[in-house]
Order: sequence, then structure tokens, then C-alpha cells
Amino acid sequence: MAQAIKRRARNALPLAVGDILLIVVSWIGAVLLRYETDIPVGAWADLAGFLPLVLATTLVFHGAAGVYAGVLGFASILEARQILIAQFATLIVLLPAVWALGRPVPLSVPIIATVLCCGAAGATRFWSRLVRWRQLADADADVDRLVVIGAGEAGGALVKDIQQRRAARVVAFIDDDDRLWGLRIHGVRVQGPLSDLGPVAETTGATRAVLAIPAAGPELVRRMATGCSEHGIGLSVVPPPSELLGRQVSLQDVRDLGITDLLGRAQVETDLDEIVAFVRGRRVLITGGGGSIGSELARQVASFEPARLVLLDHDETHLFDAAAGLPLEAVQRLADIRDETALALVFAEERPEIVFHAAAHKHVPLLEAHPVQAAHTNVLGTRNVIECAARVGVSRFVFISTDKAVRPSSVMGATKLAGEHLVLSGDSEMTCCAVRFGNVLGSRGSVVPTFVRQIRAGGPVTITDGRMTRYFMSIPEAVRLVLHAAALSRGGEIFMLDMGEPVRIIDLARRMIQLSGQRPGADVEIRVTEVRPGEKLAEQLHAPEERQHPTSHPSIVRLEPVKLPAQVIRSAVLSIVSATALQDGVEVRTALHQLRGAREHLTEPIAAHPTSTRMSEERAWI
Repeated sequence: MAQAIKRRARNALPLAVGDILLIVVSWIGAVLLRYETDIPVGAWADLAGFLPLVLATTLVFHGAAGVYAGVLGFASILEARQILIAQFATLIVLLPAVWALGRPVPLSVPIIATVLCCGAAGATRFWSRLVRWRQLADADADVDRLVVIGAGEAGGALVKDIQQRRAARVVAFIDDDDRLWGLRIHGVRVQGPLSDLGPVAETTGATRAVLAIPAAGPELVRRMATGCSEHGIGLSVVPPPSELLGRQVSLQDVRDLGITDLLGRAQVETDLDEIVAFVRGRRVLITGGGGSIGSELARQVASFEPARLVLLDHDETHLFDAAAGLPLEAVQRLADIRDETALALVFAEERPEIVFHAAAHKHVPLLEAHPVQAAHTNVLGTRNVIECAARVGVSRFVFISTDKAVRPSSVMGATKLAGEHLVLSGDSEMTCCAVRFGNVLGSRGSVVPTFVRQIRAGGPVTITDGRMTRYFMSIPEAVRLVLHAAALSRGGEIFMLDMGEPVRIIDLARRMIQLSGQRPGADVEIRVTEVRPGEKLAEQLHAPEERQHPTSHPSIVRLEPVKLPAQVIRSAVLSIVSATALQDGVEVRTALHQLRGAREHLTEPIAAHPTSTRMSEERAWI
């Protein structure tokens, strides 16, 4: 304790000595300003007699206000406020003292001196910052010169962070709000509308632009990307609201423009209070917690203060990586959902209240060749999770499904459809729902990482059919909507996420090649091969017989599922159990068709995996 006091005193001493000099000079200056050239005889002697009281009072209030607790060179608005408070308090004490001591100085002198002291104390503390800012402003060759697109809250917070880090020089804002034109934010002028990006970049010598509008739609992103490309400057972006999770934008969040930004959709605000009320204080378990969807679920759930977060996965590396990046300490359980005994032990020990079942095999062509493994994980594994959850009294069960479960043409889609039936046909007291959506950008094994790898290798970028389309959504947005749908569930529903407009895969390939700074066809070849086993040219998000109902969220639709008789589901599951034990792929396909056979529009069995024959759209068993 004594050492700490000595340390603080030693640090404060230089500032206090400097303040003594400033106070003396300020009061002398105040006397000169008050009397101008007609200084009375004895004025200096009276001031000298009064100065000890001035010095003692000022230093005491400076110390009490924390003026000497800061580090010189890192002054902020807090230090400025402390100086003003200390000087005002000093003035309040000194004015009555002047009166009580027979007015050794005129009453106006303390007022003038206070103003001078505030300016002098502030100047000494902010001088080093002003010098550094000037040095940064002159170091144009060493840092990026940035135009910030968007002068709103995010843009202001970003510029403040950049200036504090001295990582770049912000040379201009542009914003479509004409009320801001000509004004300055953190010393940076708002030059004009977004359409002035080119002229502003040329006149300011900008080398990069940052799109600081978190809710920017894809059209705006594409327009800004085109403008930057035309004027030879780079474009970075800040994350959408679904990734920021309510926090302020900082320089750390800024990233290069990616395909997710170009294919994204207009962001829809989500009622976080509803999700917080759903998650906070509850025990949450996520299967497939190391996967693309599972790890993002973990990240977002962790931000809503669960009582306990449990991640379950059979891959130790992915499980460890997912848990390592969380803001809280998640419980890691290494187990396979196909192992009923191990799974039951995890549920018995953790006793979750909410379960997100994201564990699944998802690679369509690969699973065509391995139907037994697909059914073992996606059907029997799902059954195991449901039974273990019901046994320990889980209150909410959320099944992550896919658009490939709609009129499936693949083993993968058929197993996910079977999973939907299993989840929605249970007779426990759990509130169960399925959430169905299309492709997510950037997930492992998906088309985007594949294209990135092919582009880096110099091509060719391979697509299976020029007419093929898919629905795309970013992983954070999909997970945020999954959480909202889970909060809306009353049991027995399928929720369908609004995926926007389908994207042609060939257009996706062209945009990704352009993002890499190369020309499609000229620098990187796009090669059309053939449709692979199990693939469709286009996906659907719901079947015609599934009635749609709106929800309180504009991007979530509730579907009335087609319920199959319990005995049909039970019989199919028993057949799959037998087939997987015998490693009989043909029997697995037959059992999956048995589940679909009750639906009037599904009439043909899944075709056996063709090893040398092209799997065309006409051969799909829809």
C-alpha cells in the first residue's frame, strides 16, 4: 500500500510541478489583462501574498479530481472533464476567499485566471496528441488513406478507433444524408453523397475505401465495389449486425470484401430481447459443435449468457477450435451421436434444457457412395439425440435441416427428411421444431471454399451445369434466424428461412474470380463438367403440400409438416438399424424410400449409386 502511494506520488510530481508554473503564469496574465497598462502600486505584492492559497487550493482539487492519475500523452475527454471540474471547484473556493481577505486582487482576476489555467493545463496534456496527429497527417506515404463510406454511428466509431490506433489516415467521409455534407466528424469532413466516391478518391488521394454501413444491402455493396474497382482503390467492409452482436464497430472488425458481401441480402433486424429471454440462464447443448453451423451457434449463444454451454462433437480438433474462440468457458464433450451409450452419459451428466442438433453428414455426392454411413449418422444418430434429450427432460429441441430434404433426390436429402419426421413425430413433452434453410457461404466442403482453392491454383473452376442454381446465406445470419425461430417455436413446426433469390453457380464462380483480381475465362478458366450423383439443378425450400404461415419475423415462415404414421417411421428406422448392422446400402435406400412412400408425390426409390453413368435431373427420385 505504501509503495503504491509512493509510486503514484512519484508519477504525479512532474505534472504538479508543471501545474505550479502554469498557475503562476496564468494569474500573472490575469492581472495584466485586468489592469492592462495601468497596474496599481502594490498589485504584485498582493498577488504574491495570495498565490500560496491559490496554489494549495488548485493542487488539492486537481488531485481530488484525478488530474494527476493519467499518463501524459494519452489525454482524452475524461482528462479534459477532470481539469474543468477541478478549476471550477477552485474558483468557487477562491471567490469567497478574495472577498473575505479584503480583495487582495479584483474579483475578475480569479475568473480570468481560471480560464487561462484551463487552457494551459489542457494544452500541456493534449500537445503530444496534437503533435502525433500532425506527424500522422504528414506520413501519407506510410499509411493507407481511407475514404469512409457512411457517416453514421458505425462510421464515426470506426474513424475514432482508427485515429486512436494511428493505423491509417481517414481523408474523407461520404454519405447520402445531405444534412451532413460539409460537416466534420472527429475532424474528418463529409465530402458529399456516395455517388461522389470517384471524385473524392481522386481529390484526396485515397488508396482504400471502407464501407461502414453494417446493414448495407447487396446492391449497395456491388455498387461501391464497382466504383472502387473503376478508380483503382481497394474496398473493405464492416460486418453486418448479425456478426457485431450489438457492439460498436472497431478497426479489428474491418475485413476485405468477400463473396458473402456480394451475395448477401438486405439485413433484417432481429429482436435480440426475445433470443436473450430464450437462452439466458439456461443450459444449452449443441451437437456438431465443431462444425460450421455448430461453432457459429456456440458463438452467438455464448453472447446471450447461458447458464452452461456444452459443445458435443466427434472431431477433437474442430471441437477444441470452436471452444477456444468463445467469450465464456464452454464444456467440451468428445462423443459420437451414433454411440448411444456415450451420448446418454453426456446428457445424464450435463442435463441440458435446450438442444440444437446440428451434427450431420452433409456432402451430397460423397454420401451417395456411402448410404450406410449417411443413414447411421443422420437418421440413427438423430434418433439417439432425441431419445437422450427426452430422457433427461430437455424443454426445447431444435433440428437443423436443409432444403435438400424437400422432395429429395439424394441420400443426404432423404436422411435429413427422415430426421425431420423423427423430430416432429415424438410423443415426449419436449417442444420440438426443425429449421430448414439452403446453402451457407463458407462452410467446410461447400462450393465457396472449393472455388477459392481452384482459383488460387490458377484454375480451372469447375461447375457441374451452367443452369444450376442454389440459395445462399451467410452463416451468422442463418444462425441468428435459427435462434429466433427456436424462440418462436410452440412445437411440431418446420421453420423455413427466407433465403432470398437463388444464385446461378456459374455467376458465383465469375464473381469470385473477379474478386481475386482476375478475369473469368481469360485468366481463370470456368469448366462445365456434369451433374454429380444426387444433385438437382435447383432446390426448393418447401413442398407444395406444406402450408405456409407468416411469423412475427419477416425472414421466417412457419410450415405445417406432413405427419407420417408412427408405425411407418418405426418400421423404417428398424430397417435402417438392420441395414447399417449388415452394411447393406441397398436396404438403406429401400428403408429411406419406405419413409417417403407415404407421401403421395414420392413414388420411385432412390437410384443405386451410379459409378460410371451421369446422374441427370430426370433420374432424381422426386
